[in-house]
Formats: sequence, C-alpha cells, structure tokens
Amino acid sequence: MRTSTKTEKRSRGRPRAYDPEQALRDARDAFWDGGYSGTSLDALSDATGMNRPSLYGAFGDKHALYLYTLDRYIELGRQEMEAALEGDRPLADALLRVYDGALAIYFPASETPRGCFLIGTALVESREDAEVRDRLAAGLNTFDAAFERRLERARAEGELDETANPALLAKVASAILHSLALRSRAGDSRESLRATAKAGIALICGTQVERRSQPVRKRR
Repeated sequence: MRTSTKTEKRSRGRPRAYDPEQALRDARDAFWDGGYSGTSLDALSDATGMNRPSLYGAFGDKHALYLYTLDRYIELGRQEMEAALEGDRPLADALLRVYDGALAIYFPASETPRGCFLIGTALVESREDAEVRDRLAAGLNTFDAAFERRLERARAEGELDETANPALLAKVASAILHSLALRSRAGDSRESLRATAKAGIALICGTQVERRSQPVRKRR
C-alpha cells in the first residue's frame, strides 16, 4: 500500500553503488504498470538505471526481483495500516484513515488510476506460480490481521458489541479495501469509492457478526 514514487529514467550501466530501496521502488513501478509477464528485463533496466548484470547481482533474476517487490509492498502496507489504526481515535476514524491512504495510492496524482500492486499483479500470476500465490495469501492475511487487532481492541473498549466477531469483521474490512482497489482500476471515481468506504465503515461499526442465536418464538 505504498504510494508511487516515479523517478526520472537513468542511463543504464551505472556503477554498482545504488540505493536498493529506490531500485525496488523503481522495479515495483515497472511491474505495476506492465504486470509481471508484460515487464521485460529491458524495461526493468530502464526503470532502475541498472544493467542486467547489476540487476542479477543485486536481486537475482526477474522472478526473484518481482518477489522482492511483493514482499516489500506487503511490509510497507502493514506498517502504514498499523500507523493508521493505532492511537486513541474512534474506530470509524481509524478505518477511514486506512481507506483514504489506500485511495491515495490507487489514484496517484496526474496518473491513471492503478489500484493495488499486490492484487493487480499477483492475482494473475498466482494461478500458475506457487511462490506468488503464497505472497498473495500472506499479504491478504497480513492486512486481515491488522484490521482484526484493531477490531478486538474496539470490542474490548466498548466501541463494538461484545458479541461482535473481530475475525469476521476484519475480513469485511479487507473486502472493502479489495473492492476499492479493483473498482479504481475499473473506472470508478475516487469520490464514489470514498463514499463506498464510509458506507462499509458504518456497516462494520453498526453490525454485529455471529450474534448468539436467539430462540424464535412461535406465534400462537
């Protein structure tokens, strides 16, 4: 869930000294634009300013580099989600901070809406690539867990009914996030998606999942 950091293209073949974090961001942006299969080694060289031997030496082959970008995206996404969810702000405000942060990434300034890097690129590759499938599952589980921790605290502090199920509500919160990612690429406006997020927050904060079943009284 990290914002795009487009940089000017650098000439290939620069010295081995480089910023690995910047190189990963540049490679991620190339994969984000073209997808894994549609991004050539030449495109990655152009994006990072590193020739092929330098890329291989730093990250391994194209597949290994792609896995690095997925891992880094998931880790940064986790950090940003936890920062948005922590603190004493009400649950609804914390959730909206997560969704606003996501929308800022899905709708980069002066660029075509690009959605979520993880879902947008890994979903296609995960069918045939077990390592990508594992990253996709790990990323989704990581985001679920961040939501669940905040929802557990909200229940403990009385913001949610004591019968609420934080694990299931966390999946609902994640489902909203995934919907924003997909619909941003499909052409929905940022304003409409923010309204969708706010409606979802109202559902989470006002609905109790898996209430204790109550006996149904038969009419006489």
